Amino acid sequence: MDYRKLHPEEIRQLIDQGCCADDWELVTVAKDFNPIHVQHVRFSGTNKLGAFRKSYTLPGGLTVHSGISHATLHNCVIGNDVHIYNIKNYIANYVIDDGSYIENVHLLLVDGKSRFGNGVLVPVMNEGGGREIPIFNELSAHLAYILTLYRHRPSLIDTLQKKIDAYSEALESDMGYIGKEVKILNCGSIKNVRIGDYASINGASVLDNGSINSNAQAPVYIGSGVKCNDFILSSGVEITDSTLVSKCFIGQGCIMGKHYSALDSLFFCNCQGMHGEATAIFAGPYTVSHHKSSLLIAGMFSFLNAGSGSNQSNHMYKLGPIHQGVAERGAKTTSDSYLLWPARVGAFTLVMGRHTKHSDTSDLPFSYMIENATDSYLVPAVNLRSVGTIRDAQKWPKRDNRKDSKKIDQVNFNLLSPYTIQKMMKGKEILMELENISGKTTEVYAYQNCLIRNSSLKKGIKLYEIGISKFLGNSLISRLEQHQFSTIEEIRNILGPDTATGLGEWLDLSGLIAPKSSINQLLDRIESTPITLDEIQASFEEMHSNYYSYEWTWALDKLLIKWGKKLEDVCIEDLMKTIEEWKASVVALDKMVYEDAKKEFNLNAQTGFGIDGDEEQKHLDFESVRGNFESNPFVLTVLNHIKTKSELGDKVLNKLEKVKNN
Repeated sequence: MDYRKLHPEEIRQLIDQGCCADDWELVTVAKDFNPIHVQHVRFSGTNKLGAFRKSYTLPGGLTVHSGISHATLHNCVIGNDVHIYNIKNYIANYVIDDGSYIENVHLLLVDGKSRFGNGVLVPVMNEGGGREIPIFNELSAHLAYILTLYRHRPSLIDTLQKKIDAYSEALESDMGYIGKEVKILNCGSIKNVRIGDYASINGASVLDNGSINSNAQAPVYIGSGVKCNDFILSSGVEITDSTLVSKCFIGQGCIMGKHYSALDSLFFCNCQGMHGEATAIFAGPYTVSHHKSSLLIAGMFSFLNAGSGSNQSNHMYKLGPIHQGVAERGAKTTSDSYLLWPARVGAFTLVMGRHTKHSDTSDLPFSYMIENATDSYLVPAVNLRSVGTIRDAQKWPKRDNRKDSKKIDQVNFNLLSPYTIQKMMKGKEILMELENISGKTTEVYAYQNCLIRNSSLKKGIKLYEIGISKFLGNSLISRLEQHQFSTIEEIRNILGPDTATGLGEWLDLSGLIAPKSSINQLLDRIESTPITLDEIQASFEEMHSNYYSYEWTWALDKLLIKWGKKLEDVCIEDLMKTIEEWKASVVALDKMVYEDAKKEFNLNAQTGFGIDGDEEQKHLDFESVRGNFESNPFVLTVLNHIKTKSELGDKVLNKLEKVKNN
């Protein structure tokens, strides 16, 4: 924008309107500036003013004109159509872009040079230090995972930290920025904060040293009483209700409110925190805590649902709060559950009661971990048949709160993937080995400071077999369904992998499921070549976009092991047998889920309904509130899933039968 000096008559008019300046020569304005809209303003240092042409209609119908009134400005650049009114202290060292609305604010300034929260070290997971993560605007869950857990590669960590330091240093400035169409109303002190376009800040108490990465697609909202210091807020974040945030990164689409307290923690996309408290946690995507008295501390989580009163301890009153724990993706904690760190909870495991024996159930996913007196009992694989697990897997994609077209975290929602299936395979081996070593008649087996009953072990083996068959069959059917074929040679060509990538172990980098080989290649590249942070992010995105190609490479390898053949020797009978097993597994698992859902409609579930009536009225009251079992949307979905999958299996089997008969 081109600026001009004030005309003498404009200066006189401004003075008549209660304005003053240390030096009017240092106040420049846009060409079509009209002084009528600047009243009772003190100018200090160098200031540039845009044109004020726009009017704003407030809730209730009140109309106000853009301009500046009752404020002190020091070294500011004010864009076009900005409204500034009733600044109780002053605004210093800010560029305020077009169309922003600022009213009833105590203090808004940048004091010296600031990086606006970028480069702040967050002592995540270990309060005693050693895993400090430098946060920055573009931090992904996957890069943070590496920075947090790969301390065994010091040159890698040092290289990444230097890249983040350089990024943060490039943002260093003694001028702050408030973007286009920002609203800041009724706030206290805002110091060293960079605010992106379309942010809305209403009633915040203190904002100190941070970045609010709002944009038109995904505005950020900050509500009354909020206090944030040393922070990064990503696009689409909502923080309200006197929530306290200190030394935290808050990822895209996160929601925090109802007096939540977050300290020294990382929260990635779609996390939610209400009422409770978080200290030194790595909250991967969809970590949710909605209840009072819930404390998440010194742990790594993702897709977690924390029950009321969930708690962990990282302090054994010896060397301080130095312990940490991991709850792998999809873990749940029930009301009043407790974990004494260090411990590791397997993927999609339900934790009930108090557990103090430092168990590691990472190779037995989809389990229940239940307190019995002072012991931890494990029920392997039982969560595979839980209606709650299936419902969770269905709801996560629907609850993606990210509106930004640029999604930083690459989230894989699949319940069954090479990551979880490899654990099921290992889990099945572990259970069979326990049975072989201790004997088939042993009542209780011991594993990783947990106890497993004989009946639970046997059921666990069967459930893991069903889960494995379902996944491998899914992969095979998906591959065959996409193509037309008339000979076994054509089928073998179709089954050929698209890429060699995918063999071996897979990892879950806090939402991103990818082959360990691909991740290690990236880490080697970071250590040995000049790669940028943007290129690292692009590598994560590439792994995510190629997931299904990599998955098929892995699944085919497991199928060939199952068949005991090379691809060129695979026959129609092998394929048909696998699909028949898949059909049986899908139907069996869905029927278990169906029966589990039925428990929500039995007589016990109707307790408390029809309070003053007879049994019939109790049932009618229950149905009027909850509906009946047969018409429940989830139940209908399960029944439809059985039908469609059975039809799909029959369709592919018929195609294979035709090839067999040719």
